[in-house]
Amino acid sequence: MDIQEVIREQVTTNPVVLYMKGTPQFPQCGFSSTAVQILKHSGVPKFFSVNVLENDEIRNGIKQFANWPTIPQLYVNGEFVGGCDIMREMYENGELKTMLTEAGVTSAS
Repeated sequence: MDIQEVIREQVTTNPVVLYMKGTPQFPQCGFSSTAVQILKHSGVPKFFSVNVLENDEIRNGIKQFANWPTIPQLYVNGEFVGGCDIMREMYENGELKTMLTEAGVTSAS
């Protein structure tokens, strides 16, 4: 299977996907750590994560997939949301919580 097909399958079969450096339990860069914390503070109980440090094909392929040069990258219901800075901005203004609630991955509170 082509790497773009693998990525497409990952983002369309999981409601929340975070491509990151490391794992949610052990992030290996500050931006990935921040992205995980934002999801946790947004009330996402669990999400699918991909450690791009374990697979160069995915690490390079994800940058092409969304035409976005940096990692982490967040996808909600198959749609690219953005990287750490966009996640932080959306978290601070309430957009991320609204998006996640509408996607059915958090409860409104």
